[in-house]
Amino acid sequence: MAPVSTRLDGNILVVTADNPPVNALSAAVRGGLADAIAQARADAGIKAVVIRAAGRTFFAGADITEFGKPPVEPGLPEVIDLIEQCGKPVVAAIHGTALGGGLEVALGCHYRIATATASMGLPEVKLGILPGAGGTQRLPRVIGVADALPMIVTGAPIPAGKALAKGLVDRLTEDASLEADAIAFANEVAGCTDYPISSRRSDKTAATPAGVFEDYRAANAARLRGQDAPQACIEAVEAAVSLPFAEGAAKERTLFLKLVAGAQSKALRHVFFAERAAAKIDGLPPDLKPLAIAKVGIIGAGTMGGGIAMNFLSAGIPVVMLERDQPALDRGVSIIRKNYDATAAKGRMSAGQVGTAMGLLTTSLDYAALADCDLIIEAVFETMEIKREVFARLDKVARPGAILATNTSYLNVDEIAAATSRPDWVIGLHFFSPANVMKLLEVVRGAKTSPLVLATGMALARRIGKIAVMSGVCHGFIGNRILAARTREANALLMEGARPADIDRVLTTFGLPMGPFQMADLAGLDLGWDPAKSSGSTIREVLCERGRRGQKTGKGFYDYDEKRNRTASAEVDAIIAEFAARSGKEQRVIDDQEIRERLLYPMVNEGALILEEGIAQRASDIDIVWLNGYGWPAWRGGPMFWADNIGLDVVLKGLEKHAPHLTDFRLSGLLRDKAAAGGRFNG
Repeated sequence: MAPVSTRLDGNILVVTADNPPVNALSAAVRGGLADAIAQARADAGIKAVVIRAAGRTFFAGADITEFGKPPVEPGLPEVIDLIEQCGKPVVAAIHGTALGGGLEVALGCHYRIATATASMGLPEVKLGILPGAGGTQRLPRVIGVADALPMIVTGAPIPAGKALAKGLVDRLTEDASLEADAIAFANEVAGCTDYPISSRRSDKTAATPAGVFEDYRAANAARLRGQDAPQACIEAVEAAVSLPFAEGAAKERTLFLKLVAGAQSKALRHVFFAERAAAKIDGLPPDLKPLAIAKVGIIGAGTMGGGIAMNFLSAGIPVVMLERDQPALDRGVSIIRKNYDATAAKGRMSAGQVGTAMGLLTTSLDYAALADCDLIIEAVFETMEIKREVFARLDKVARPGAILATNTSYLNVDEIAAATSRPDWVIGLHFFSPANVMKLLEVVRGAKTSPLVLATGMALARRIGKIAVMSGVCHGFIGNRILAARTREANALLMEGARPADIDRVLTTFGLPMGPFQMADLAGLDLGWDPAKSSGSTIREVLCERGRRGQKTGKGFYDYDEKRNRTASAEVDAIIAEFAARSGKEQRVIDDQEIRERLLYPMVNEGALILEEGIAQRASDIDIVWLNGYGWPAWRGGPMFWADNIGLDVVLKGLEKHAPHLTDFRLSGLLRDKAAAGGRFNG
């Protein structure tokens, strides 16, 4: 069956695309649209055209699988030009999403009607490119530069209501009546000759204020630093203001082709496919059906437990939250309510939605309240003794067939599971803090975790809006194990003469949101620190003993003012120098390149060890963990892709050069072998 069909409704040609699952604009779809427009032009009885799509969405964008391959005619820019030059009014009937090429098709139409639940955007920047079919030229002409710039540069979609207010759509309707209303709209404009043509409009661009582009660049400089695509997007929109449409479109196409061939777009496309690959578990039976999870128990009402609870409450899943005493339970519920109220205040939830979520939460001090839960997650203090005690109690009260999950960040899931009589029903669900915000979920497969439990954990992650990556059992799993390797080197660099600000600056310049010492101050240096057991044997202990416990106390590795702006601390420099002298470490000047190599190359090596040991299924899974859990810049593709890009031989030589300085270092045989063979971790 052809992906594009046509039918006549009176003198209206209704063009329907049906290319599941998201009506991607493949070569066949583009060809079908071109043929439909040719049909409309050739038939004098056709007075107007409606372009719609079957299924759950309008065109959701280009076919990404065609990227990097020889072009297949007709190209999308040519198809959109044909639509615009049809000679008869064309109405786009939008439901679901109109994204990327989908919105560009809609902009090529003369009128747009959308369902109230639809959204539309130009997210190409998230793949390291820009709209390449006239989107950067038509959108500013339709809604103005001030509204078009953020849509194009950030890639963030807007809901239909906002699109109507901005003039991007002409009418709103309901899902059930979209086709009928679109045909009625087409009948209203049938035979009209003065319909609006996006590429010929100048009313909105002529009103562009002076200096708008310079101001936008300045306001977003930090966020856009180092990224090619957003800068190209701004340049393309500038062309829409300063050049005729044809010249602006040619400029857009030149920028598009340059970006597609660039390293950053390749990295972002890697991320796109890697995220989808991470959801697949090798070796699971293809017909394995995950268990239904209708009620969840959570042990621990602290920051992590409350955040975990919110994921399920927001997804409409009832939660029973357990604590040791009522004050702790009350504090936990209060924080959940406060978080929801803050979300509602930002317009991201309604008061009714907050009430519904909170209504799904019940609390208890009694383990017996967990007896009918399908899944129970512990989020208690990170010590093996406490966690084993919790699981032993759970084993007595949880119903047969209930999944028992630990939120441990580092500890051995198999040892925790051994405290129960059902280790096959135990799994690790490592949420990242704040758990109600962070997208990553490490699903930890124990030695005896059953395939059914594993499949359920992965499916549940999708249900609550998480990006799940499976990990095997080791200290710190994937993400924190690699983080520990970086932290060891950061601490070693301190002892050799690098200052905290030097180390943090190198990583933020690379594109990470913060460095290790900024992160430590934000989290609190006293996290896991016990004053009664403190011996002043580490820099961190001494800082805590002196009241330097991070941003919350106004001083940690840095000094902070009342607005939490940081400055280097002479006291911290003196503490570090004293520790270095005591250990016999010679202080020296360490340049940025050495800092970068000594922080990042050991991360790659640790990732290679993780692959060797079978802790991660694939290198791209490691990339997804670091992209979604630790802020690795997506335009660098993740640590393993980045290593592939600069060359594994370069990484190996750097590790060998720095080996005398590296702490607890063990070279990966996999890295060595792939570097020798000129291979890659990813493909």
